Amino acid sequence: MAIDYGQKRVGLAVTDPLQIIATNLCTVPAHDIIDYLQKYVQKETVDVFVVGLAKKLDNSESSSMQFIKPFVEKLKKTFPQIPVEMYDERFTSKMAFQAMIDGGMSKKNRQNKATIDSVSATILLQNFLEYFKSK
Repeated sequence: MAIDYGQKRVGLAVTDPLQIIATNLCTVPAHDIIDYLQKYVQKETVDVFVVGLAKKLDNSESSSMQFIKPFVEKLKKTFPQIPVEMYDERFTSKMAFQAMIDGGMSKKNRQNKATIDSVSATILLQNFLEYFKSK
């Protein structure tokens, strides 16, 4: 499961059992994310949480990391049995926006930030899957 964590919203994506393709799951308000994940994990198998690592172009951490790091710590404490991987999320929002344009999504729907967050999580997970397969 990929998690694109933001202060207001969290985009989520999952993959199929064979870990071939990532799929948009949903967007959850940030204050509800741990509760949502607890319910999700009771019903579905999660092998790993892939959390977006927010970096700047110079490879340093972006200011978003001040919110992401405490979330990752809470995630690890809440789900000690599920590993947490941080993976570079640079450009996923731009890629998500372009994918929505390429897919013919209307301008109104492209302006929905929740949609961008969940598509970003999908791209993050797909990139992680491809990286993991190449290792």
